[in-house]
Amino acid sequence: MAMVAAEAERARSGSGGLVLLKGATGTGRTALLEAVADDAAEHGMRVLRVRCTPEPLAPLTAVCQLLGDRLELAYPVLGPPDDAAADSAFHRDRAARLWRALLKWTAEAPLFMAVDDVHLADKPSCGWLIEAARLAERLPVLLVATERSQYDVEPPAFGLAHALSPGLVRTHTLTPLSPHAAAELVRSVVGAAPTQAWVDDVVRAGAGNPLLLKALLDDLRAQSPGRTGTMTVPDTCAALYPGAYPAAVSWWLDCAGTGTAEVARAFAVVNGGRDADGDHRRDTHDDGDARLLADMTGTDPARVHGWLIAMARLGLLRPGPAGRPRYAHPLLRDAVLSGWSGARKGAAHARAAEVMLRRGESAEAVAGQLLRAPAPSGAWAVDILLDAAAGAVTESRTDDAVAFLRRALDEALTPARRAAVLTELGSLEFAAVGSAAGIPRLAEAVRLADTPRDRVRSALALGTALAGRGEQRAAVAVLDSLNEQLTGHQDLTRTLRTASVLLSDHDQAARREAYGRLRDMAARSPHLVGTAGLALLVRYESQAGLLSARTAMERIRALLDEPADPLAEPILLGAAAAVAQWADELDEAARLVERGLAGQRTSLLHPMHAALLNVRGDIAAACGSYAELLAEPDLRQAIEAPDDRRPPTNTHALAVVALVETGRARQAAALVDRCDPRDAPDSVEPSPFLYARGHLRAACGDPAAALDDFLECGRRQSARDVVSPVVTPWRTAAAECRLALGRPDEALALAQEELWLATVWNTPRLLGRGLRVLGTATGGLRGLELAEQAVRLLRDTPAETELILALTAQGRQFAAAGERTRARDPLREAAERAERLGAVRLRSVAEHVLRESGARRTAKPYTGPAALTDSERRIAELAAGGRTNAEIGELLHLARRTVETHLTNVYRKLSIRRRAELPTALDRLPADGKLGACRCAQ
Repeated sequence: MAMVAAEAERARSGSGGLVLLKGATGTGRTALLEAVADDAAEHGMRVLRVRCTPEPLAPLTAVCQLLGDRLELAYPVLGPPDDAAADSAFHRDRAARLWRALLKWTAEAPLFMAVDDVHLADKPSCGWLIEAARLAERLPVLLVATERSQYDVEPPAFGLAHALSPGLVRTHTLTPLSPHAAAELVRSVVGAAPTQAWVDDVVRAGAGNPLLLKALLDDLRAQSPGRTGTMTVPDTCAALYPGAYPAAVSWWLDCAGTGTAEVARAFAVVNGGRDADGDHRRDTHDDGDARLLADMTGTDPARVHGWLIAMARLGLLRPGPAGRPRYAHPLLRDAVLSGWSGARKGAAHARAAEVMLRRGESAEAVAGQLLRAPAPSGAWAVDILLDAAAGAVTESRTDDAVAFLRRALDEALTPARRAAVLTELGSLEFAAVGSAAGIPRLAEAVRLADTPRDRVRSALALGTALAGRGEQRAAVAVLDSLNEQLTGHQDLTRTLRTASVLLSDHDQAARREAYGRLRDMAARSPHLVGTAGLALLVRYESQAGLLSARTAMERIRALLDEPADPLAEPILLGAAAAVAQWADELDEAARLVERGLAGQRTSLLHPMHAALLNVRGDIAAACGSYAELLAEPDLRQAIEAPDDRRPPTNTHALAVVALVETGRARQAAALVDRCDPRDAPDSVEPSPFLYARGHLRAACGDPAAALDDFLECGRRQSARDVVSPVVTPWRTAAAECRLALGRPDEALALAQEELWLATVWNTPRLLGRGLRVLGTATGGLRGLELAEQAVRLLRDTPAETELILALTAQGRQFAAAGERTRARDPLREAAERAERLGAVRLRSVAEHVLRESGARRTAKPYTGPAALTDSERRIAELAAGGRTNAEIGELLHLARRTVETHLTNVYRKLSIRRRAELPTALDRLPADGKLGACRCAQ
């Protein structure tokens, strides 16, 4: 404004000139021109105005309108169209007449000529204005023109100042609104006090462009008069009325030209949806986008690259989370696309997919475009979609995989390939939704599969889905009916027969019948059962208390050495892993689980998949690895889904136990409230959940309710021939509840029965637990002997939690016998092990008994560097510095044996085994096991 005012003052004194106001579309050139023209009028200048149009009526139209000349005289009919000489003479005469008109105006008063959108003026008018600018410095004339100066894909035409000396032109370029200025504009229009988040959202959608910003505010005010500042800014133009914003965006694109509009819309196509941030794109920079857009639209990549940079500087594009440019707001992107029909958008997506495939983009990026492209696209599209689905499954993005597979079904597929896609899609849909979704697809896959193996694979998935819905008999019927059709395929018939037995686990009556038939067949013709079926029998007999752990593992290892059909191998490995876990062979069990899971495609349902995951969770629980257990995605989902009410599973049971043991009983109770065992009365799943719920209730001081749960768990297991305590030790748990309720005789009977069953299985973990509870129920000197025996047995097992419980029970027995001093060592060890394990409840129990034994309180932890005494720390630091035990003894005036004893305590507290580990261990922060409870020491 100041610059134009100064130029106007010079013009009034007789020395005019040209001022050029440049800027992108919508940045306010016209508003600024009106403002400076009004200011000139207030200072005594005569103002002449004209707004140029892209289709003038005739040559010199803009100048005629500016000077008020009669437009109908501008281009009279002079003769034939090819009379070029006469036409040229008329133009010269007309230009001269207009020049005389200008001189007439300036004789009356200083003149201010405002020419808006001079870039749209006809060529003769531009030539006349250029000549006027050259002569204006000797006249009281100020020519102020606005000119669009925005980077477009098409090379720009020469502007008004191109043919003029820089000294004759004063230029000012309008920039986009700053975020602060845009926010102030929004607040001035809204009037109320909108939230900062709402203002920021509007500013992003307006992209710093006054035209777009005002149009959006008009639409928002029309939608909710009086409460505009509280209305959510939509992501689509369909939510806007009367539609000033999409109209403004469309006009902005029209001004940019056809080529730029094509590139802008193509950019909106390839930068929409989940792939907008380039998560699965090879090129994650502007140059990669430019080449892609150039190939899609047939334009110059260099111009497209420049356009992307220019739009980012204007504020219409912003970097996304992955660094790639994208439209500043989803609403802006939708408005850009609103100029295209659905057919054109689909065609653009198809073109993008082809270009991206040719340029070597990732399968998932190409498939993302195919999702929005019309089908069919060709044989190549199927391969891309299936590859993308496989990648999504690997990354646990089930929804994306389902979308890719559904789109693949729209392509022309052979029956065999359609069956494979239907099997995978039905499996994923059932796994994701957990209901009838996917079952019709799996049934169709069984019908379409053209090879026996493919039919069996689809039937296994269908049977697993039906069993998962509680339709066990229907699941078994599907497998049995297919088995009757597979004559001459002994491996496949064995697989179906074994899977049928496995699926019968979900039904109490069917289970007993199925295993009975399998045992009879194994006795008569073991070759008809196969290795997987025989492994299931070992698992069944182990649960029934008919085998010892040693015998079971011998049989399992022998079966693992034999070949197995790939479809049946997961069943073999799952059964073997369960038996190994019960036999305290936890490392071997973990290897079998991982081998079984690695041999399955996670996108295909298999009757053994859930069982393998259950064994993996049981292994972590047996080791007391509660943090690892709670980090499992399935457990996190079960815990974090407050509205998810479904029949309880082993996953819920593991989550409850892990939460209780890590001191989160309230969360465990909330999870228990969402699950009702009555929803699945015959399934194998409620038994572990009942045990877990009883564990929670016992920990919360309700032994009567806990006893009910443990006894119901035992009733259900016994009805299914699960007699051994390898699955859930409900008898010892119930015995402890009966002791708490003052019923020692009943407790003793249960403890004796479980110890006898544990002796049959004969593993330290089961025997140690039985001895611990029987010792507690027995009491006295005999009880103390049983507790000590339990501790000795459990020191040789990886079941750390059982050892902690045994040490605590031993401490109780010593305290009850009046040997309170002897009680403190096992109790301290129990508390120390529990702290290292992160087992909050077990540590609290040990500390409580420790305090009852007369130990004083202390805040000192049991493990980690902070647990070291001053003497231990001093000796540890000397040892870490390279001193020998003898040298440390001489320095501290201690016996060498004393130094060794201190170092043994240091190693235990720091959880290390070698002297070389001391420097690193001493640098660690105090252990995370400080959970607010008081510590106890002598």
